[in-house]
Amino acid sequence: MIYIHIPFCRSFCIYCDFYSEIPHCRDRENEYFEAFAEAVSLELMQRKGEFSAESPNTLYIGGGTPSVLPPSALSTIIDAIKANGINTSFEEFTVEVNPDDIIHGGEYIKSLSDLGVNRISMGVQSFDDRILRWMNRRHDAETAKKAYAMLKEQGVGNISVDLMFGISGLSDETWKKTLEQALSMPGGLPEHISAYQLSIEPGSRLNEMVSEGKYLDAPDEQCRHQYAMLCDALHRAGYEHYEISNFALPGKRAIHNSAYWSGSSYLGLGPGAHSYDACRKVRTWNRASLADYLAAGDFSGLRESETLAPEQSDIEKVMLSLRTSDGISAAELERIAGKAQVHEMLRLGNLEAAVNAADSAKTKSSETAEPRLRIPESRFFISDSIIASCLPG
Repeated sequence: MIYIHIPFCRSFCIYCDFYSEIPHCRDRENEYFEAFAEAVSLELMQRKGEFSAESPNTLYIGGGTPSVLPPSALSTIIDAIKANGINTSFEEFTVEVNPDDIIHGGEYIKSLSDLGVNRISMGVQSFDDRILRWMNRRHDAETAKKAYAMLKEQGVGNISVDLMFGISGLSDETWKKTLEQALSMPGGLPEHISAYQLSIEPGSRLNEMVSEGKYLDAPDEQCRHQYAMLCDALHRAGYEHYEISNFALPGKRAIHNSAYWSGSSYLGLGPGAHSYDACRKVRTWNRASLADYLAAGDFSGLRESETLAPEQSDIEKVMLSLRTSDGISAAELERIAGKAQVHEMLRLGNLEAAVNAADSAKTKSSETAEPRLRIPESRFFISDSIIASCLPG
């Protein structure tokens, strides 16, 4: 898996704490973006030894706002991937986009398809213009619908839409209308929907607003109810709730993100990007500085790392696995949490038996699949406390 972080945005959403910068060189912007693409290409060349014998099967370009980059800059990055002997016929190639960048013409969408992009993740967040303005989003509801229709008209067959709930001032009625709109998009249902409860992240403008007394977090009961509305609406529409915040039509789970939750290795390129070596249990990350990244000739000087102790590795395995409907091996969870604790969680209904769909497909029957445990969907909302109860110590 390859992840490339694009650290550019036209404006900052009030809730976001991901590393990005606003490019302040509009008169020579394309030149600036091309310099960034060349830097990513150089980092890739220096780190190609970190790939396994098999070529990565997914590429995810996220940010920031990747759709700020012109197709020529993206093409430079893809050419570098090819030049380093990596097969670019990725099983899944995702690019995150902002609706406002999509509506400027079908040529941009075609250029993405020509590069091999076969999945688009579009940040919509809401179909209520008042909420969108409060978030400092660049688009309005009509723009989001128009962008989605254009993607479908251009033949994009795998679109993920991001939504957000649990916002002070977001009424249940407004949230219901957003869900209804998401499920009646021009061109058909989104293949994938990611829906997140608004969180107050350090470093975000929203965190400053809380400190200034300008925002109060939404009541827990409101968040719980809106999450239940989400689960019910998407279940009735035929979506599989395969991870706490993610829903997919049959066969449309996010392959790249699912690999994160299963603890697979991945290579992250770009300022602020993280990587993980699952064999050595080593996590590395690049310093979050675009200026340093563009100036670097040797990117090893920008990276920091940590080696996970066995206990840390166990904790991450539990935390990631129990976010998903596939859950975790029962034997593994008993080893980490203890049999008595696992049995108590089963008795309380906080865990239930699960069959891992991927494992089942490889066996003759579900009876021969390895026993697994998961958090029931009805208790996903309180998953943090359930997971905490399954951790050692």
